[in-house]
Amino acid sequence: MTATFPKTGPSTGAAAPASAATPTAPETATLADSAATCAFRERMARVDAEAEERAAQRQHAKGKQTARERIDELLDTGSFLEIGRYTGSGAGEKARPSGVVTGFGQVDGRQVAVYSQDFSVSGGALGTTEGDKIVRLLDDALRLRIPIIGLIDSGGAKIQEGVGALRQYGRIFNRTCAASGLVPQISVILGPCAGGAVYSPALTDYIVATREASHMFVTGPDVVRASTGEQISAEELGGADIHGSVSGVVHYVAEDESDALSQVRTVLAYLPSSSDLEAPHYEYDDADRADDQAAARAVGSLVPASTRQPYDVVDVVSALVDHGELVQVQEDFAGNVVVGFACFEGRPVGVVANQPMVDAGTLDVDASEKLARFVRFCDAFGLPVVTFVDVPGYRPGAEQEHAGIIRRGAKVINAYATATVPLVTIVLRKAYGGAYIVMGSKAIGADLNFCWPGAEIAVLGAQGAVGIIHRRDLKAVGEEQGDEAAAAEHERLVDEYTASVINPDKAVAIGEIDAVIAPEDTRTVIVDSLAALSAKHDARQTTAKKHDNGPL
Repeated sequence: MTATFPKTGPSTGAAAPASAATPTAPETATLADSAATCAFRERMARVDAEAEERAAQRQHAKGKQTARERIDELLDTGSFLEIGRYTGSGAGEKARPSGVVTGFGQVDGRQVAVYSQDFSVSGGALGTTEGDKIVRLLDDALRLRIPIIGLIDSGGAKIQEGVGALRQYGRIFNRTCAASGLVPQISVILGPCAGGAVYSPALTDYIVATREASHMFVTGPDVVRASTGEQISAEELGGADIHGSVSGVVHYVAEDESDALSQVRTVLAYLPSSSDLEAPHYEYDDADRADDQAAARAVGSLVPASTRQPYDVVDVVSALVDHGELVQVQEDFAGNVVVGFACFEGRPVGVVANQPMVDAGTLDVDASEKLARFVRFCDAFGLPVVTFVDVPGYRPGAEQEHAGIIRRGAKVINAYATATVPLVTIVLRKAYGGAYIVMGSKAIGADLNFCWPGAEIAVLGAQGAVGIIHRRDLKAVGEEQGDEAAAAEHERLVDEYTASVINPDKAVAIGEIDAVIAPEDTRTVIVDSLAALSAKHDARQTTAKKHDNGPL
């Protein structure tokens, strides 16, 4: 921004004698009109135009935007204030931009800090100058308590700077960890991100990556080939689809840059600017309420009565939340659970649900990681968590045990048990064994728990329980009366067990379930529960920052 100064009037002092030397500039000249200022304007305009033209030629040829074009699309129009544009070179004759653009702007009227790596300048490589700019921005964002957005497109560290460049990564990691859980941090991968650089986005809360252009890996294809002999492409090793569906590193795979930047704005709309502020509240009137209640009344028709028949829990959640809008997180990873953001009467919440359409909604190592991280994310930024339960248990098998289901499943317990935000849980159909306990049960720390009529809450489902409890009796019947008689006796015992054990009565009697509710009342119960819990304060929360939101 070029400062302008008001022009002063003519001098009121005595006129100079006729014999005096002619001044170099008229007495009416101002700093804004000075030769130095004019030269500065021309020089900066030339440098900026040349840099942006060079960037456009290089990036547009690859179907990518320039660093500044990305910022312009992300932020509210005209809101960007760049800082440190000529850090490293100065604003003199040798002025040149660095490999990263940093500054402040607004998203939907709320202040954010943003940095955008410029691949057209030395491949966006990070060195002392770039690191200093990013670290300064992160420090400023921490002081201002505003979200941080990083637009990543870099070939890595400046090799010629050696350990000095590596040091800058360490400084960035340090600040990112300091900001974790205090302000939302979002990374957008719009190009390469390799080596140690991958840990910068990995430490943030939410990662978006474009399907065609982005790659993330600690060791690239060439190193893999040289080390192991494995032939693998960049896309197969660390493309967006791999990280979106296999590794779980990426939370949203975007079709293109515009989609990626739009998703950042969408996610920020559900989050507060910092952990000591509330998330935005949106207008919600009687007409909205009537429409949403009408949709919610039909939710029971979406769930089959048979616990063995699958259904799409996304349809159930969409029928219950405001305007049917659920913004899923990690949609393509661990599909047996669903997590995402939604609103109830204009107030953002986090939603967690088992997905019967995928592996019957069982829990496994990936689902556990996904659930735990999301619950911690919501808790860090004050979003209530609403959990919809329909879980038959944990996925059995040596593969799961060897992959650490005990250790990783414990993360879900820790996430719910340490959460201090309002926790509301609805058991839709079944909740068996240890999986019931970890899915936001009352015993683990949920505030209000409800279930639908006919919900099955027990250590085991009826079929499995009868097979264990009455094994000897059924064997005897089979030996004495034949297989048909044994099968009939098995079914009788299943019905008996269902009526006496796995109905909600025992859970209600011991206080694990606060009430049995009709499906059509579910939305109203959730809204009323969130209102009742809105003033919840947990004595464990003693500072503005509750905890970090590190990658569990």
